[in-house]
Amino acid sequence: MPKTPLRPSPPPLEANDVAIVGGGTVLWFVAFLVLLPFHNSLQRSGHGNWPWICLAGGCLGLIGLWYCRARRDAIRRSREAADTTEPPATRLD
Repeated sequence: MPKTPLRPSPPPLEANDVAIVGGGTVLWFVAFLVLLPFHNSLQRSGHGNWPWICLAGGCLGLIGLWYCRARRDAIRRSREAADTTEPPATRLD
């Protein structure tokens, strides 16, 4: 069976990680606020930890948001440093 030649990997897709993580974090906090008034009925049915799980998800989302912003800024600084150290292109006319 002949092997198919390997193709080069495509460049990675750019996504707005800060917006994605920020949206998820907001959803965790909204879920916490929605479940909080029902804490007693959730407690009686054995699901009293759900609001606290949502609160923990929101807090972890804040950590993720900090990480994504730091990563985005580091990538931006790296690209700017690479652009300034590249010599100008010379024309071969």
